[in-house]
Amino acid sequence: MQRLQAYRFELMPNGQQQRALRSFAGSCRYVYNQALHLQQERYKAGEKKLGYAGLCKVLTAWKKQAETDWLNNTPSQALQQALKDLERAYKNFFEKRADFPRFRKKGRADSFRYPQGIQLEQGNNRIYLPKLGWVRYRNSRNVQGQVKNVTVSQSAGKWFVSIQTEREVDQPLPKATTAIANARKDFLHKASSQISQNHAMIVIEDLPIRNMSRSASGTRERPGCNVKAKSGLNRSILDQGWGEFRRQLEYKTAWNGGWLIAVPPQHTSQTCPACGHVSKDNRQTQAQFHCVECGFENHADVVGAINILRAGHARFACEVSDAVRSPAAGTHRGELAPVG
Repeated sequence: MQRLQAYRFELMPNGQQQRALRSFAGSCRYVYNQALHLQQERYKAGEKKLGYAGLCKVLTAWKKQAETDWLNNTPSQALQQALKDLERAYKNFFEKRADFPRFRKKGRADSFRYPQGIQLEQGNNRIYLPKLGWVRYRNSRNVQGQVKNVTVSQSAGKWFVSIQTEREVDQPLPKATTAIANARKDFLHKASSQISQNHAMIVIEDLPIRNMSRSASGTRERPGCNVKAKSGLNRSILDQGWGEFRRQLEYKTAWNGGWLIAVPPQHTSQTCPACGHVSKDNRQTQAQFHCVECGFENHADVVGAINILRAGHARFACEVSDAVRSPAAGTHRGELAPVG
């Protein structure tokens, strides 16, 4: 399996390199903000948003203008990566994963990225960055894999380098033997590491996050209802980062040799785990489950978790059975969940 991994080290630039680092970060911030301003002006004028290729042409024009020819002092690839960041910010906004792109402020998360042209000499504790030359760094651990890109950032007056690598690793065996179902929706991001390390199989609901966070305002002809409450729910979904949590859970589970299984969310909290009766009347309140057929009672989240876990076990059994009948297809850890 392919493993992406990041290594972060403190840089030790000399005085000239520190000035260049500040200049590069400032140029990338300028390009990002100018491109965002341009997109906003085009929207106000009723014009179509420029794509990444179109913004690169604008960047070339800026670099030829006398008032902004200083942009040529910054590596072109770093400036282009700033435009890619903006393109990604718009995509996340349109797909309901983040708020509308904001202008970057000086001194707040100053950074820039190199997608290529980097050389790493771990034995000499130095890294080569285009238009900066060799920069020494505090080498605290061995970097494994092929360097894919490098991000340089400033924090608390110090400069750091994050090196992302890619390498082929053997599929690990699971470190745990238990299974868990995620019925609650309020897990924090940091929980993904703990969950993936402590459980060999993780079952989640395959929630349609994009549809769930869609605006409830409707149209002028067909206005929505409970708009205020729905807007609050949308903000809660986006703030808690359900999609990002699932993404982290997927790759961390694969790293630890486990399985992540996503099951359909329909009726998971309306199905009685005791008798199998399905009815919306079984859950008359948000928290309490009471089966109208057999009288079984429990907390609704507990009932949901039981049903989700059962569905996960059933799907896992089917996948393994198919793999046995067709060995060429195989069953891969961390890949049972459909990517949404």
